[in-house]
Amino acid sequence: MKLNLENGQNIFFTSDTHYSHKNICRSVSNWKDVNGNVPVKQTRDFKSLSHMNDYIVNSINNVVKEDDILFHLGDFSFGGFENIEEFRSRIVCKNIHLVLGNHDHHIERNKDNIQRLFSSVNQYLRLSISIYPGTTLYRGDYDFILSHYPIASWHNMNDGVMHVHGHVHLPAHLKIHEGRAMDVGCDGNVMEPYSVNKIVSLLNNRPIKCLTLPQDHHEERIEGNGGNKKGSSSF
Repeated sequence: MKLNLENGQNIFFTSDTHYSHKNICRSVSNWKDVNGNVPVKQTRDFKSLSHMNDYIVNSINNVVKEDDILFHLGDFSFGGFENIEEFRSRIVCKNIHLVLGNHDHHIERNKDNIQRLFSSVNQYLRLSISIYPGTTLYRGDYDFILSHYPIASWHNMNDGVMHVHGHVHLPAHLKIHEGRAMDVGCDGNVMEPYSVNKIVSLLNNRPIKCLTLPQDHHEERIEGNGGNKKGSSSF
């Protein structure tokens, strides 16, 4: 996919919003660790599910405007088919491109033509962005590989192509990897999307290097009341 930014237009990236996912919301979660407590690392500190949902929506709408472009790298919503359209209707941005995550089953199957809500739906995406004078962003041409999952090596990595992904829910201090790769999930970024300007500033001068894949938070899931076996992928 090739995009030319117009004056005043911006591009943003986010992932793993998990809109309306009850178990990820600490105050109402049924997940338990070996001590019978709700695990802190795998949950978000909100007083209610509606509080979490409102915070996610506001965090997107406060930075991504109607005519901007938002790339969402998967796990859009949770807890029922109806939450897909509810969440999408609350986001003001008209241009959302979705890269499918492991929880986007209804969207992948295009149930009731739900893909109509998005500008595009992909499993994996090669993205080229041209930014011209007149914008407030870094000028130039930038290439990205987008996927829900982090990958160790990617197309044209040796030419400086950057890789952005989600899935692993990393905290802020672990989001940037050894090379030109980054977790753009909303966890660790106060639920806000990252602008292309921010990502280029963080990655464009980093060394070209394969990833040592980050630890996957799914490996730490402990079986318990309402929980899942270690190694499952409910988050």
